[in-house]
Amino acid sequence: MMKSKLLLLSVFIVTGTVIGFYPLVPNVQANLGQMTHIDLKLPAEQQMIDQGGLLARPKIQLAILLDTSSSMNGLLDQARNQLWQVVNEFSESTQNGIKPLLEVAVYEYGNSGLARTNGFTRQLTGLTQELDSVSEALFSLTTNGGDEYCGYVINSAVSELSWSSRDGDIKAIFIAGNEPFTQGPVAFKTAMVSAREKGITVSTIHAGNYQQGVSNGWQQAALLAGGDYMSIDHNIKVAHLVAPQDKKIAELNSKLNQTYIPYGKDGQKKADRQRTQDSLSAGISAGLMAKRVRAKISQMYQSSSWDLVDAMEDGSIALDSIEEAELPAAMQDMDAAERTDYVAGKLKARQEIKQEIRNLSEKRGVYVAEQEALLPAAAPSVSSALSQSIRNQGESKNYVFQ
Repeated sequence: MMKSKLLLLSVFIVTGTVIGFYPLVPNVQANLGQMTHIDLKLPAEQQMIDQGGLLARPKIQLAILLDTSSSMNGLLDQARNQLWQVVNEFSESTQNGIKPLLEVAVYEYGNSGLARTNGFTRQLTGLTQELDSVSEALFSLTTNGGDEYCGYVINSAVSELSWSSRDGDIKAIFIAGNEPFTQGPVAFKTAMVSAREKGITVSTIHAGNYQQGVSNGWQQAALLAGGDYMSIDHNIKVAHLVAPQDKKIAELNSKLNQTYIPYGKDGQKKADRQRTQDSLSAGISAGLMAKRVRAKISQMYQSSSWDLVDAMEDGSIALDSIEEAELPAAMQDMDAAERTDYVAGKLKARQEIKQEIRNLSEKRGVYVAEQEALLPAAAPSVSSALSQSIRNQGESKNYVFQ
């Protein structure tokens, strides 16, 4: 009888404990979902083990190669205006239930101001999760003259970037321009073979007439590297619909920025860069700014290399491992407990602000969809070309897109 009572009591305690902790599970899962390496074991079909033996998040790796010769101002404007739209489109994607990391690299080619010895090409960023550096690179681009060596710049991206070795990751190069694909000292067929050997698809975006792109080798190049061929009118201006929620979203973004705690030798510089990119987007349109803010609250916007809140949350650094001089002035005179409480306070504030932005962004999405339904269908652009190709590759690798 006594054993039965003890057993019943044990069951009651365990059940109560599970029910009591259940509300915390979504938060725990959300935090785990943001880690680069997740210390969990999933079913065998969901495991992606890296060299360290931990479960690694899948990746979407994109290298964007832009023609910056004299006629390509419209192309650059589209790329700047649509970066955050692309990020948002894939921010809720999953592979086997796990949200991927996004890494983006940017190259320019065909600009006469670049060195001939480098094939008139230049890498602006390697594959990086710091999307503000990508935005900064796009806004820095200018056009000038040009010999457009497509094979050369593709070969550079294939050989120079740190591509994943995992078959399940999306690895894609997008090259956009309008001159014949056959120019330069590196044959594009050679570059395409090199890309395929690393599991990298190369999609081509011809800025001009579709049939002219076919005649100039853009379609053939894409076929050789397992990518897609698309043509766009690069001179079409990107329109950002302004919604009733945009003003409040911008206000919340200012509060969001106040929750970042820059650390390390480059922390303040990167915090300043974040605000600069905010200003550039806001200067174009309140609608573009709203898209950027939505991207900033997504799991694809990574700041742990310079922001203490993100770094502590994803476990990439321990607070007591940071030298006092690498902390912001406000934290340097605090003791260990005060520093921990300070970071925790910023995290709590950020979570609350993100939820407000998330709610407003959902309402904004409904409003924009209703307005777009009343307008003519949008013409193909950089973002639609990227989206189409990524989806084509991802669906063959168990990615699920919203």
